[in-house]
Amino acid sequence: MPAETDPAPQNDELIRFTNVTKRFGDNTVLDDLCFSVSPGKHVTLIGPSGSGKTTILRLLMTLTRPDSGTIDVDGARLFPADERQRREVRKKIGMVFQQFNLFPNMTVLRNITEAPVRVLGLSKDEAEERARGLLDLVGLADRAGARPSQLSGGQQQRVAIARALAMRPQVLLLDEVTSALDPELVAGVLDVLRDIARTTDITMLCVTHEMNFARDISDEVLMFDSGKVIESGPPEKMFSEPEHDRTREFLGAVL
Repeated sequence: MPAETDPAPQNDELIRFTNVTKRFGDNTVLDDLCFSVSPGKHVTLIGPSGSGKTTILRLLMTLTRPDSGTIDVDGARLFPADERQRREVRKKIGMVFQQFNLFPNMTVLRNITEAPVRVLGLSKDEAEERARGLLDLVGLADRAGARPSQLSGGQQQRVAIARALAMRPQVLLLDEVTSALDPELVAGVLDVLRDIARTTDITMLCVTHEMNFARDISDEVLMFDSGKVIESGPPEKMFSEPEHDRTREFLGAVL
């Protein structure tokens, strides 16, 4: 999986990180990182806090920039690239954050339609039709006119999932999407994501400490430590027979 050079991305790679390094001050968060994700695959990143997992998602969302290396999405360069090209590549990526980040002054329906209308140029009717279908998918068809403050945390996170999907991204990034929820609300959100993983061909890159969820939805699990992938494999191998001592130590603490 690691690469030493910068060849062109292959047709079976939707996401490719090549020799990516990211530092915050003296702290190297990603250390010459190389990995790729194939189209339609569900890849989960696990590892201790501070190992670089969320930084990977933030780089793909262009919320931060690498210090060195290249990042490609669907054959197009995300970094290094000019701002116009980054915006175009960014349209292919949706993200669901730990916090719901809904617009409090907008209804649920408008939270979902705002970006498709403004960014994709959909008509209001097209955007609303898409949004209502997604609200049905996440089990909130009857809450289109509600404000975020009228919803539970789990409902708000399901709206956030629908909002990300409304852009019809090729890649869906999930950053600890249940960490801000009360325990009794977690299962409902994870069930929605399981349905999406099972019924769509969207590529998913997930950071989570919900190991049972990771086992259920993943095609591949990557174990991170100190900004590097130290082990990877299918979930049945990673969770049952990990090879690396650090992986065994981490899973022993969280399972």
